[in-house]
Amino acid sequence: MSMSPMRRPRKPVETKVAKSAAPQTMSPLSGEDSDDAGIANGSQKLQKMLAAAGLGSRREMEAWIADGRVTVNGKIATLGTRIVADDRVLLDKRPVRLTFEVELPRILIYHKPEGEIVSRDDPKSRKTVFDELPRVRNGKWIAIGRLDFNTEGLLIFTTHGELANRLMHPSFEVEREYAVRIMGELSQEQMRQMTSGIELDDGTAFLERIVEQGGEGSNRWYKVIIKEGRNREIRRIFEAMGMMVSRLIRVRFGILNLPPRIKRGQMLELETGQVAAILKWADLPVPAALPQNRPQDKRR
Repeated sequence: MSMSPMRRPRKPVETKVAKSAAPQTMSPLSGEDSDDAGIANGSQKLQKMLAAAGLGSRREMEAWIADGRVTVNGKIATLGTRIVADDRVLLDKRPVRLTFEVELPRILIYHKPEGEIVSRDDPKSRKTVFDELPRVRNGKWIAIGRLDFNTEGLLIFTTHGELANRLMHPSFEVEREYAVRIMGELSQEQMRQMTSGIELDDGTAFLERIVEQGGEGSNRWYKVIIKEGRNREIRRIFEAMGMMVSRLIRVRFGILNLPPRIKRGQMLELETGQVAAILKWADLPVPAALPQNRPQDKRR
């Protein structure tokens, strides 16, 4: 099944979706949800409901089902299992609360500082981005994408597994924008090569766009846009040009910008209207009635 990438939004915004940005038409992942709307008994795919409950991405849920960790009405589930509201679902023999009503998820943006890892567990006991997130009932925070230990900037968390999957899946080609500082200056030919394609050890990589942003002395800043999230990809592209990245900041992910007022180590939870607009942009269901706004600023 062919995939339609997520088209670029017309205008990124700070912690809200631009009114001028039309919802993007997104094809579901191969074979997923193609028949959900036509099921007469209102059943839903098991992995979809587990992901929507905030337990993880749909791919993770499929792996759990394949490993036999999920049962439905006392029987081990399979990847073809569909469920209805009355079914009893257990994960590792524990009941899972699922809702068939469309609920509004939570979305939180965080200005990750250098020196934190995007992982729940670290053998070295380093500080993780999950350490001080607000508590979530009947689910968990899912990080949308990663930033390496020495990279700072915008990190998005959500309780909606399918939203996280759509924004991270390579087929949807969501833009990531970074501010990159290097010691030295790229030539026009080097910049052309970086947008044409650079061979790395894990395949060809390229930047969607690179624009010089000035600088002082030998330090030069560049705006970089990329649609992938491979490990240390931007740093490796610059290294291939003989340039070392001395500072790397993610300033935009899709239609969300990092607001200047959110300093390193601070977070902000999006209001309900903003969350609904993001769901619409991602072509996901939006509740007919929205709850009241949640508290926004969460400062450390």
